[in-house]
Amino acid sequence: MKRLLFLVTILISFEAIASGGYTYIGVLAKAAHIPEKEHILTFIFIGLLIICGGLLYRIKLGKIKNKIIPDKGITFRNMVEAYGSFIYGECKAVLGDKDASKYFPYVATIFLVILVSNLIGLIPGFAPPTAALNTTLAIGIFSFCYYNLKGIKEQGFINYIKHFCGPMWVLAALIFPIEILSNIIRPVSLALRLQGNMMGDHTVMATFTDLAPFIVPIPFYLLGILVCIIQAYVFTMLSMVYLSLATEHHDHDESHAH
Repeated sequence: MKRLLFLVTILISFEAIASGGYTYIGVLAKAAHIPEKEHILTFIFIGLLIICGGLLYRIKLGKIKNKIIPDKGITFRNMVEAYGSFIYGECKAVLGDKDASKYFPYVATIFLVILVSNLIGLIPGFAPPTAALNTTLAIGIFSFCYYNLKGIKEQGFINYIKHFCGPMWVLAALIFPIEILSNIIRPVSLALRLQGNMMGDHTVMATFTDLAPFIVPIPFYLLGILVCIIQAYVFTMLSMVYLSLATEHHDHDESHAH
């Protein structure tokens, strides 16, 4: 009970400080004379954190003789493998059994990066890098480049361009510019959706903390966690859908015959 009260007291103090605009990365950014680049430094910190987590998992796995048997209880290894199992199941549901293993590393990485970037904003003294449009737009462009390049690789450049023309050559002149414009807008829509929701969530948290700086806003923390998970999931699912559409093989000759 005493430990819980101590933890709550620390959280209240840190939250009150953070509501005033203080962040740990912000101090580092000011010291480096790049205060406007705080979201970049935070994103780099998250990347290093994930890399360290991956190395720790590999080290722990290397010490186990029978890797099939899971650990007892809730351990770091079990949580990582549960996450991997969940993401692989989502890959199979959207991309199919054949392509799930092929694109699993990309999907698992992008979901984890966005999720941690979202959740770190709930820790007093940190600002979520996904609340900055530069960060979300960079992730959106990365997803855009990835699924388009994979589509070209799987279908070939000519066939990939053909799938923007629609099923009938008669309507190709009308459908092609619409499909191209729709494809170009995708990274922007992904970026704006993620950035808008995370900025709104962070603003709500800061507002209620200012109103009650000495009371931990537990309901808003729970809501914030839910928003962070949903936004990471939505971004990842849409990226997988775009990837599935880009890499799906079409028999253009057969479709044009109909």
